[in-house]
Amino acid sequence: MAGADEAGRGCLAGPLVAAAVLFDYEALTTRELRLLSALNDSKQHTPEAREALYPLVMRAAARVVVVSRCVRGIDARGLHKTNLAALRDAARGVTDGVHGDVICLLDGFSVADFGRPQRAIVDGDATSAAIAAASIVAKVTRDRFMHHADAEHPGWEFAEHVGYSTPSHREAIQRQGVSPLHRMSFQSLAYQQLAL
Repeated sequence: MAGADEAGRGCLAGPLVAAAVLFDYEALTTRELRLLSALNDSKQHTPEAREALYPLVMRAAARVVVVSRCVRGIDARGLHKTNLAALRDAARGVTDGVHGDVICLLDGFSVADFGRPQRAIVDGDATSAAIAAASIVAKVTRDRFMHHADAEHPGWEFAEHVGYSTPSHREAIQRQGVSPLHRMSFQSLAYQQLAL
């Protein structure tokens, strides 16, 4: 069973990150299954809980693939197309070369055929352990990038809001303008106030 999800789709700044996780449930120990029972949509966990779950997922997964799409690529191709392509690439990557029957569950969206059966599940990160694991991997990977970006681009407080449209982020945009990490294809009030 493979699951795929993304993080950062609704952000004003930073990359979109898709992850896919393949579990071989028959190979998991009872202890691993117990530890993974806490999996849920990454947004339902605190940052500390996500960081604690991340290594558990990485150890228990048979395979993990992470795909990142940069800001300029998102602006050039559009968010939805970029999201579907990243999810497809992650799902294809995690199942390539795997023998036997593998189904890939995707959170919310079907993607173009990649040679394996797939099923889009609305709110799948709350109902599928594989999708929830992918959600954790994508969110932790993206948040770590944004924390690093905070040092590279001071003043926007990326470590605080990790690129989402919070009041403090919008205030930073009003105060400083946009950084190289801001997506200019978004129709955001934060940008309209700057006449961008």
